[in-house]
Amino acid sequence: MLADPPQLVALEPVATETGRRDRGAVLAHTFLLIDAAMSLTLGALAALAFGNGDQAILFGLAAAALWPSIAFMVGVYALNDLRSWASGLAKFPRVLLATLLLSWPLYGVAVALGMSEPAPAAGAALLAISLLSALGHAIARASLHRVNSLTERTVIIGSGLVASRLVEKLRLNRQFGLEAIGVVDEEVHEAERFDLPRLGGFADFERILTQHDIDRVIIAFSRASHEQLLDCVRACRDRGVAVDVIPRLFELLDRVKPLGQVGGLPMLSIGTPRLTRPARFAKRALDVTVSGLALTVTAPLFAAIAAAIKLESPGPVFFRQPRAGKGGEVFQVVKFRSMYADADQRKNEVDTHNDLSDGVMFKIHQDPRVTRVGRFLRRWSLDELPQMINVFKGEMSLVGPRPLILPESGALEQKWHLRRLELRPGMTGPWQIYGRSDAPFHEMVRFDYQYVAGWSLASDVEILFATLPAVLSGRGAY
Repeated sequence: MLADPPQLVALEPVATETGRRDRGAVLAHTFLLIDAAMSLTLGALAALAFGNGDQAILFGLAAAALWPSIAFMVGVYALNDLRSWASGLAKFPRVLLATLLLSWPLYGVAVALGMSEPAPAAGAALLAISLLSALGHAIARASLHRVNSLTERTVIIGSGLVASRLVEKLRLNRQFGLEAIGVVDEEVHEAERFDLPRLGGFADFERILTQHDIDRVIIAFSRASHEQLLDCVRACRDRGVAVDVIPRLFELLDRVKPLGQVGGLPMLSIGTPRLTRPARFAKRALDVTVSGLALTVTAPLFAAIAAAIKLESPGPVFFRQPRAGKGGEVFQVVKFRSMYADADQRKNEVDTHNDLSDGVMFKIHQDPRVTRVGRFLRRWSLDELPQMINVFKGEMSLVGPRPLILPESGALEQKWHLRRLELRPGMTGPWQIYGRSDAPFHEMVRFDYQYVAGWSLASDVEILFATLPAVLSGRGAY
């Protein structure tokens, strides 16, 4: 699935002959090597803690054989959609299943080796392997998606507004590994928005697939007839080219669920989630638990960052700014200071360098007011750690709409925009994983609406796990 609406619905999980299969093989082999090395090392360490040296070697070898084998069998290494390549979040249920399936064999090995405490040894190894394996996979994705030779050559069918937005998103979200090389349509309808050549019309489609060595085709909104599009899909299937379709009403299909078929007619179901009192309580309980633990564990990191900020430039360690919270109530967001203390006074110097053209938000890729320490903190989102204080106090949530500054909040015009005020603003959210500072204001508002309108505790957990690869990739961090 693409990183934000427009969304892609895969017609058929077909691997391409020239690009996608090679890319998936490289990633799968990398995962396999990471898992084998990780499970060998962690298994041996766990056995050392609860056994002896000979047991450690054998237990590590058993873990190195079992974990990759089980992960392969349940499909952890299967890369059959864009989400698997970009974030791996779609594989999370399979990772949980692999962890459960590994537990008993690992315990059996510990017992067979005569360990004095087989259950703790197996449990420690299992926890460490599953967590660090996921981290290793995330780091591998963040590195490999930058390799040009692993990209898929992509053609877009359609040339209207949605297609132009798709081109923009593909360029901003390189983690999907899709290189848009041209459009196919009878005529280009949004010529001023494209920096891509028109490769031809629908009569030329089969030639285009062969001549340009195409790996993937994305069907955006087009004026093509139903039969023309069907012919394109058939041509792709015959040549092993992957096909994705941007559906109509994509703005409302953020958490769409398959309903199945009604008399052979495929249908999608858009649910009607409700923010019940128990649901709000569960969300708040998650916030308090995680933020409390995080503040305790990261206390040494807080001290180190504070010292680095003070050593580089005079001024306060923390930056406080009024933001619009739940119900429009104003609160003071807390962040580590990443700019020089006189940044507000120097804003007139950089007013003309705003990289966003939405007329509301102000972002500069190379802002001279940002310190060297601040640039590092922003790259890894460490400047936002103090917002855990806001979360613990109940002013923010771990996941929620973006905490808007007051001028941005005042720019909300439509009635549906105000739905974002039903939940506390979040440290992370759809805007964080779909582009961060690269997302213009109108898209960020739509992300927030889709999040609030389709909220569930499961979606919060999903976004939390998706935040890690987004941070590691550095997308939109400046």
